[in-house]
Amino acid sequence: MKKIYTIIDLQKTLANERKGEKKLGFVPTMGALHQGHLELVNQSVKENDISVVSIFVNPTQFNDKNDLLKYPRNLDADCKLLEKAGDVIVFAPDVKEIYPEPDMRQFNFGHLAAVMEGQFRPGHFNGVAQVVSKLFDIVKPDKAYFGEKDFQQLVIIRELVKQLSLGIQVVACPIVREKDGLAMSSRNTQLTVEQRKAAVIISQTLFESKNRKNNYPVKSLKSWVVNRINVVPDFKVEYFDIVDGFTLRSIYKWEDTEYPVGCIAAFAGNVRLIDNIFY
Repeated sequence: MKKIYTIIDLQKTLANERKGEKKLGFVPTMGALHQGHLELVNQSVKENDISVVSIFVNPTQFNDKNDLLKYPRNLDADCKLLEKAGDVIVFAPDVKEIYPEPDMRQFNFGHLAAVMEGQFRPGHFNGVAQVVSKLFDIVKPDKAYFGEKDFQQLVIIRELVKQLSLGIQVVACPIVREKDGLAMSSRNTQLTVEQRKAAVIISQTLFESKNRKNNYPVKSLKSWVVNRINVVPDFKVEYFDIVDGFTLRSIYKWEDTEYPVGCIAAFAGNVRLIDNIFY
């Protein structure tokens, strides 16, 4: 495992490594790594000759400064985990390396960025697009790996690649869950013991909603999901919607799409958790 901190050093290393038309896989992360991230890295290592993992907490995608300050950071622990993944290159720049000047670019993803996460976290996806486009330009990967837990982000990254004509294959990797079903997340470490035990209600409710799909109209099922989680003390659903997986437009009848996806954000105390399920 190599650890690199500057763009120029990374690009020199990659120029040497890529001789002979070697394939390059890229896994962008914000650190606080867990098994979900490792699954992305493992897939990249399996499918490519070279794999780069970036660890960078991107300030432009946080609309809440307190959330940015609280975001867990532990580069040494992250690198120890990555050693298990094999021969990877870790790119861990500081903020000035990525943003020597403020990034004033504005991306237009239309409806894709206006709903769900976009509604409750204004500017979030523009920040994601800023940093991912910069990292893509620096690394120039053949494939980039993203988890399906951040489903809306995945859809937007694909649109970003299309808009910029980057020719990068965006590879979606399934949600990795804890043994009790909770989607793995860096934010799970912020939960109290009681909140962590109760948080399984989110995934349990999504799984059960899939079982109930054939017996409930869309509107009724959405209400059932929200009510079932909101009765848990200290838990509050911010949004739950069932959308077309390509357009992210809300569906009103199951016949509206062949690709229905239920997306949720809920608070456990002050900790915001997201999850989704394919119906």
